[in-house]
Amino acid sequence: MLVLLPPSEGKTPAESGDPLDLGALSLPGLGEARAAVLDELVSLCSGDVGKAAEVLGLSKGLHGEVAKNAGLREAGTRPAGEIYTGVLYDALGLATLPAAARRRAERSLLVFSGLWGAVRIDERIPSYRCSMGVKLPGLGALGPFWRAPMGEVLPEVAGGGLVLDLRSAAYATAWKPKGEVAERTASVRVLQSKIVDGVEKRSVVSHFNKATKGRLVRDLLVARAEPSGPEELVEALRGLGYTVEAAGPGKPGRGWGVDVVVTEL
Repeated sequence: MLVLLPPSEGKTPAESGDPLDLGALSLPGLGEARAAVLDELVSLCSGDVGKAAEVLGLSKGLHGEVAKNAGLREAGTRPAGEIYTGVLYDALGLATLPAAARRRAERSLLVFSGLWGAVRIDERIPSYRCSMGVKLPGLGALGPFWRAPMGEVLPEVAGGGLVLDLRSAAYATAWKPKGEVAERTASVRVLQSKIVDGVEKRSVVSHFNKATKGRLVRDLLVARAEPSGPEELVEALRGLGYTVEAAGPGKPGRGWGVDVVVTEL
């Protein structure tokens, strides 16, 4: 099972630790693209702060993130699973996973990133600010930029099992599974169900969406669930107590849509 996660906007500072070693990151086929994005980001943030903040979509209160990016090559690093924070990662609770579940997490979780392309949770990276929606002056929009290198690397990483896609829309632009890989990909959407005037209404609510995705990944890891495809994923989630509705691909080479319906966190 390969689980595709979005990063978090907020990140834990890595105040100490060895500096970044790009060559030590897994998925070496992304190395050249990573170096190009890093060079562009550091160059941008080493110049005019206002311009860099505008490109990165940072409010005035976040201008300190520009200086952080300018010093990425010298900054301390921590495992990515400690750098990324927020609702999804709080619910996932990597630090409190049992040892066996933690090892499965290190093998199966892949966090997408505008700067790194994708990293595993045990890989050491510095804290940074660069979303997939950013358009860097020398590279353009990062989602399209990453498509070619991701398309070369990730089909092999996906192996022959389930691809569980929990990415947000911006990060899904960087890689869209195709062909046989797409047919064993399940994209999960979390819907909150409410009864209003006797009628059920469903909606996507950000907090419910992120928290539920983090919790279901944790539950799968702890339960030692190893679904080989979308149908097995649906069975596993229902076995764990989730309310799940699924729609198979209408055509060859398409993925599955899986809705997890919640009423409360």
